[in-house]
Amino acid sequence: MAVDTTNSKTGYHLATELVHIDSDAVKDNYNAASVPIYQTATFKQSSADGSGGEYDYSRSGNPTRTAVEVHMAKIMKAERAFVVSTGMTALDVILRLVKTGQEVIAGDDLYGGTNRLLTYVSQFSGVKVHNVDTTDPKLVEEKLDPIKTRLVLLESPTNPLIKIADIRTIAARVHEICPTALVVVDNTMMSPYLQNTLELGADIEYHSGTKYLSGHHDLMAGVIGCREQSVADSLYFVINASGSGLGPFDSWLLMRGVKTLGIRMEKQQSNAIEIADFLEAQGLKVHYPGLKSNPQYELHKSLSSGPGAVLSFETGDIGLSERIVESARLWGISVSFGCVNSLISMPCKMSHASIPAEIRKQRHLPEDLIRLCVGIEHPEDLINDLARALEVAGLKVKR
Repeated sequence: MAVDTTNSKTGYHLATELVHIDSDAVKDNYNAASVPIYQTATFKQSSADGSGGEYDYSRSGNPTRTAVEVHMAKIMKAERAFVVSTGMTALDVILRLVKTGQEVIAGDDLYGGTNRLLTYVSQFSGVKVHNVDTTDPKLVEEKLDPIKTRLVLLESPTNPLIKIADIRTIAARVHEICPTALVVVDNTMMSPYLQNTLELGADIEYHSGTKYLSGHHDLMAGVIGCREQSVADSLYFVINASGSGLGPFDSWLLMRGVKTLGIRMEKQQSNAIEIADFLEAQGLKVHYPGLKSNPQYELHKSLSSGPGAVLSFETGDIGLSERIVESARLWGISVSFGCVNSLISMPCKMSHASIPAEIRKQRHLPEDLIRLCVGIEHPEDLINDLARALEVAGLKVKR
């Protein structure tokens, strides 16, 4: 079955929960309609020993940050959530749980920044990283070591080939074979609105809050949700010690963005479905779990409540792909995704360029691949602009 979009405690749908903030998250004497921004580095105490106050220093905690963390924990169905400076900071914090001599199992189709950080950890921290095709749970299981395996890191859908990992099956096998290992899922592509990986068995779910949670590309943020308090305690120690917690103003921006996640995601996803159908009708190879022709359509449907708003397609020719990207007008050429405006890019030249060419070839990442990050514009305008770009590039378009 797909993700349950209702809260078992309140009975409200997730779209409603996104909008309403827990009034107990921040003590506000003035009952402000919007969570106040506590733009302060330090807090006055009532006694000489520094005790008596809930907060003392914003590196350790801030009321605005607390509000968004409580809100994120609610919508992620997490025991506790944290917000940090970027999505990559979120992964860096999580990787601090891995000690020298331990191992990480990760996918072979990963965001370029994730690959870069895992490469660094393997080179300088004495951690072995296995990259496998996570669409096959047996390949993950082959690398599991009851003693050495510490993290199993998944993306589903993957970036940029939009492949699906059976999170539920993989998590169950990991916990059975390696009881001390943690299953970590980068759920940025789906957002908590479409997929809840903690309920699928993950121990930690994290997001680049810069993407769908913010929705406007006007802040950098990362979000971490934990299923168990003991894991949360370990992560908080790292966040507090390293000073990576999100600042009060960015916390407020993130909170504001999250409130409109539901309506944005619904619109972006419906646009993406129409665009994927259009591209497939042109005879192009389209990677998108919302297409019934996708061999992982049913698997993804069992994990999520929708296919999301990121897709990619192949043209078979690098030059042709470059002409398409450069001929688009409404589609901005940019990395990242999740914004209200639509973006287009060639991952091998942009977001995944840090992965060496020989590694990209080994992992079957097509150099001609074009990634579309669909926004909230009118779908007819987006399709017409894309059709014009295809024609300018030299393709005959079927209307």
